[in-house]
Amino acid sequence: MNYFITTPIYYPSARPHMGHAYSSIVTDVFARFKRLDGYEVFFLTGTDEHGLKIQKAANKEKKDPKIFCDEISKTFKDLSKILNLSNDDFIRTTEERHHKSVQFLWKKLENSGDIYLSKYKGWYSVSDEAFYNDDEIIEKDGKKISLPSGSPVEWVEEESYFFKLSAWQEKLLDFYKKNPNFILPKSRKNEVISFVKSGLKDLSVSRKSFSWGIKVPNNKDHIIYVWLD
Repeated sequence: MNYFITTPIYYPSARPHMGHAYSSIVTDVFARFKRLDGYEVFFLTGTDEHGLKIQKAANKEKKDPKIFCDEISKTFKDLSKILNLSNDDFIRTTEERHHKSVQFLWKKLENSGDIYLSKYKGWYSVSDEAFYNDDEIIEKDGKKISLPSGSPVEWVEEESYFFKLSAWQEKLLDFYKKNPNFILPKSRKNEVISFVKSGLKDLSVSRKSFSWGIKVPNNKDHIIYVWLD
């Protein structure tokens, strides 16, 4: 049987710390155990090197984003050797193989009608690389912050491509019903189903306000949003 496991694909906006080591070691334990248990294991780790957060960190250091990522990604790759991880691959999202895969995925979604161009308005957190709804924003010390993470947010209005997540709501609920063991751990099953039933909104999957990322095929003004990437 096959078994795939991955660490978070780490942001190289700063050098690795104990949290990165912990996540990597835990993942390595699972990978080694599954190999002993007779599974064909593929263990992945790596660095997620695109997005506004990386671009700002590079600008702060007065470095080209690629050179900045080259330097810090190396420290993450070195960490995997220091920790004696048994990973099968180390992916960098600036690699050509990743670019090709992401653009292939985009074209598939576009051809299937799952992506459309519109405009986005909302609260955006640079550190979280995420948008938040009005009911997820509070004011603290004169600043707007996201309730889930405590990160500062700013109001963003821009043209964006959207993924039709809402079209999958009933399909997902039907899939969960037919596959009762799909959601794990089971303690989270009701929570997931309740979230989907509450209504899925279409997701913004591109940005125009920065340039460090993989460009949308046939529309170079847009950068593919890192979460879709």
